[in-house]
Amino acid sequence: MPADAQHTPLWVLMYHSVDYAESDPYRITITPDRLREQLVWLRRRGLRGVSMSHLLRARAAGRADRLVGLTFDDGYRDFLDYAVPLLRGHGCTATVFVLPGRLGGSNAWDAEGPRKRLLNADGIRAAAEAGMEIGSHGLAHASLPALPDDELEHEIRHSRALLRDITGADVPGFCYPYGAVDQRVADAVRDAGYAYACAISPGALTGRWALPRVHVGESDSARRLRIKHWLHPIRRRAVRLEPTPAGGGTR
Repeated sequence: MPADAQHTPLWVLMYHSVDYAESDPYRITITPDRLREQLVWLRRRGLRGVSMSHLLRARAAGRADRLVGLTFDDGYRDFLDYAVPLLRGHGCTATVFVLPGRLGGSNAWDAEGPRKRLLNADGIRAAAEAGMEIGSHGLAHASLPALPDDELEHEIRHSRALLRDITGADVPGFCYPYGAVDQRVADAVRDAGYAYACAISPGALTGRWALPRVHVGESDSARRLRIKHWLHPIRRRAVRLEPTPAGGGTR
């Protein structure tokens, strides 16, 4: 493995909803057609989208140079309807970060809507059975830095326990709602035994428990995705992956 293999930027793409939507005020929706175009572009360039655990294992073994992390936040029902068939059809996997405190509910935190249905327990199990990794997005999409310590720990630990009950498997990853993270929150996720956590642009916190990601949306044609890929090593900090705590992140 090259000496600097552990220090180069990981390329992780951040998606949310995959659907045909007339209104998208928060730029969280990408059409299935656009996702298909992006997956085709990845494969033609010899790249393959994988879950975060797969990416991190490959990174540790020095075999991540042709892999891209694919993540889907919030756990929308349309992940199962549209994203899973497209991912499987292109030989890809992904991590979907879900909200076990809102099973079968909707994205009520988005004041301007539109309302989108979230996965229920059966949907989460179906995604896992399709080969997708299930991660925690907390219980109810709360901004974690604003929470007192007891509520913070409940969001982080109880959400993981609920997902273990649903899937019957470990839950290795966490994703910060809104990308909001500070040192206290990152430490709480690490201490809860997660193997990694995803943020957006965590700056000085960048590391195993605050992995940066690149937003991908409907405007990202194959050409724009190529530019983002080219700029990524320039824009993002190198990531040094700290070891996981003993017993954490077994999957």
